Amino acid sequence: MGNGIQYRIPSAFLSFPFLLFVFLAIPSQHCTASDTLTQSQQISVGQTLISSGQIFELGFFIPGNSSKQYVGIWYENIPIHVQKFVWVANRENPLTVTATDSAPSSLTIGKDGNLRLLDGMNNTVWSTNVSVHSNNSIAVLSDRGDLTLKDTVSGLILWESFNYPCDALVPGMMLGMNTKTGEKRVLSSWLTAEDPSPGKFVCGITPETPPQGFMWNGSRPYYRGGPWDGWRFIGIPDMGQGYTNGFNLLPDHQQGSVYLTMDTNNTSHLKIMILTPTGTLKIVHWDEQVKNWYVSWQAPINPCDIYGVCGPYGVCNKDGTPICECVKGFVPNSTEDWRKGNWAGGCVRKTELLCQKNTSSLASSGKAQNDGFWKLSDMKLPDHFKYLYYEDSSGCQQWCSSNCACVAYAFVTGIGCMVWDRGLMDIQQFSFSGNDLFLRLSYSELGKDKKNEKFVISFTTISGVVLLGGFMYGLHKWRANERLKRENWRKDFDMDDTMDTSRDTLQENVQSSELPIIGFDKILVATDNFSTTNKLGEGGFGPVYKGKLEDGQEVAVKRLSRHSGQGAEEFKNEIILISKLQHRNLVRLLGCCIEGEEKLLVYEYMTNKSLDTFLFDATKRVQLDWVKRFHIIEGIARGLLYLHRDSCLRVIHRDLKASNILLDDDMNPKISDFGLARTFQVTQELANTHRVVGTFGYMSPEYAMGGLFSEKSDVFSFGVLLLEMVSGMRNTSIHYHETYLNLLGYAWELCNESRASDLVDEVMVDSCSLFEVMRCTHIGLLCVQDYAADRPTMSTVVLMLSHEIDLPHPKQPTFTIQGLSNADLRSQCNKIFSMNKESLSIVEGR
Repeated sequence: MGNGIQYRIPSAFLSFPFLLFVFLAIPSQHCTASDTLTQSQQISVGQTLISSGQIFELGFFIPGNSSKQYVGIWYENIPIHVQKFVWVANRENPLTVTATDSAPSSLTIGKDGNLRLLDGMNNTVWSTNVSVHSNNSIAVLSDRGDLTLKDTVSGLILWESFNYPCDALVPGMMLGMNTKTGEKRVLSSWLTAEDPSPGKFVCGITPETPPQGFMWNGSRPYYRGGPWDGWRFIGIPDMGQGYTNGFNLLPDHQQGSVYLTMDTNNTSHLKIMILTPTGTLKIVHWDEQVKNWYVSWQAPINPCDIYGVCGPYGVCNKDGTPICECVKGFVPNSTEDWRKGNWAGGCVRKTELLCQKNTSSLASSGKAQNDGFWKLSDMKLPDHFKYLYYEDSSGCQQWCSSNCACVAYAFVTGIGCMVWDRGLMDIQQFSFSGNDLFLRLSYSELGKDKKNEKFVISFTTISGVVLLGGFMYGLHKWRANERLKRENWRKDFDMDDTMDTSRDTLQENVQSSELPIIGFDKILVATDNFSTTNKLGEGGFGPVYKGKLEDGQEVAVKRLSRHSGQGAEEFKNEIILISKLQHRNLVRLLGCCIEGEEKLLVYEYMTNKSLDTFLFDATKRVQLDWVKRFHIIEGIARGLLYLHRDSCLRVIHRDLKASNILLDDDMNPKISDFGLARTFQVTQELANTHRVVGTFGYMSPEYAMGGLFSEKSDVFSFGVLLLEMVSGMRNTSIHYHETYLNLLGYAWELCNESRASDLVDEVMVDSCSLFEVMRCTHIGLLCVQDYAADRPTMSTVVLMLSHEIDLPHPKQPTFTIQGLSNADLRSQCNKIFSMNKESLSIVEGR
């Protein structure tokens, strides 16, 4: 045994036969702990590898009272009686120590460069079994719990345990698949609590769009978490949203891959997801005070969580008696089975749909339209959906109405249009956080309820007439006064003659986008006639006002500037784009208004305004500790990934900057201002423009100097924003240092001199994870490399932020370090670069 391997006896071996065996096997020399196994070393019983941060340990172990021996990975500082083995190498081929063994079992690196587990007779029990071009390989145990086999010549990772999960998902590990390569990464339960061999339960991600979280019992579906909406699986109501659940789903449609990761920003907080032998999926956390694990979430937890317990068209309600009932318009397939509590047969339609009776004749007569939809609220949406990529909410209903095979539809924020053309399976009634499902029913089924509705409406109408008469006089006088105010106000408004988009054209675009139109009168009331006290700010598009609609909802109203030559084009572009985009990290457009010369956009109101109001403010930026900043960084990255790869329109934003990142009540980021955004074809990688618009300091070199833009243009802007988040300084401000033109050059020089910690914003030095901040700085420099081909894609950036892949060395950005320290050059720079308060254009102002 060479030096570098630690000898220790895990508590799992404290039985007399193994104590005797271990002591006989251990040499008398003293060895120090190491995280690396070389070809000149081996690990035998009683020896372990320990990660550099002393978080994980690898070695031999015996589970419980078993007589079988395994090599696995566990937490180094957790007592053995509550230990969680997060990975097992030879789970299908356990070692059995016998008296005939000529030598102890060992883990070594063979002559072919592969990791090999040898039994006492020197037979290979388990091997990494990969193609190694040279035999210069080492094995390293990381602080993430990942055992990697590396080629010391090329530096390439040849094999890693994270690619072969067992029953545990640890932060940094990925579950999912690649449909092009056939790779699948799933959790598989132990057979029993003392037998690590693969059990009958498997948990993973489905390849459909959007992907679902799923558990199988053998080949049969057992539990379903529902589709991913960008922040969570919608079939898990108590999962939490966004950063609170710690999960990330990373789809890449072009690569044919989708992976789920679980991350935690606090490396000292141990958190894992375990699939138990009994088919329960648990998220457990380590409590250092009580020295034990506690469960924060688990599923399934009630009978309704079991897949399809109520059969097709049966809805399960855990609080119901019985728990199963048929959806409206359906009856049990077998009344006798239903009475006995055997609901698996499900339900059948009570009244045939009109469109199914005689499709041709009904279509000509128009009667097929009499079939309607019944709304079911707070539902776990059924399995076996079809995803309609390009349909909005009204188009979703229209598609389902015009297809008789469509039995239901739903439109979910963050996903879009989902339709069903077969038996609705695995429906559950939630008490909260469910979704609306619109079920297709015949007219007769809808009519029974419509009679009651008509009675209620009639009664309400008669009662309302009595009150309406007294209200009309006051309303008439108020509207007359408001009309006079508006006419006087409009006399002062003179629209610029250079506006290149007509009112009629804009009206057509609004109608085609099916965006709600809000009356100008309502906007005037909401904003108190655009009073200065309600003004939130002003950008290149025009002023933005805070308002409150009639229903009490607070909104932000963006009003087209009369002096903006680009305004109408931006207005049209934003309507077309953002009305079709649905993601948690994109600001939501609620409606618009075109009346006379007025053109306005109405957005959800963000309480905390924009990121720059915190980040670049000497007092407010204290509120942005590193945890909040990293959450914001992750959210922006996920929003950009959606725009570039996962939305129905492939969108390049072109003006990503701190002032265009809005923050909600929980400081979750939302990308805004799509006036300059452009769409790409799926196969298109690059575009050119003669009209270069955007903000200096955030523009990529190829765009600023040549008008070329692509996804990598947004990646450059994201890199700048990332460095600003780390430092708390604007990129184009040269006031913080005399030597550098901008923040990029300053950051590069500090990293090059191993002084990257000097870049960290002083207000968060004591609260941040220095390793994580340095990694983000590194990622930022990779994003701002001069050549677009050198920059990572946003899907790669998200993986980098999740610590999923190693970081290459960035190339030095050009035009960042000032070669001559003369005042004239600095003065020039002050004139060239904006302070990022407003968007500027190389060719034209914005």
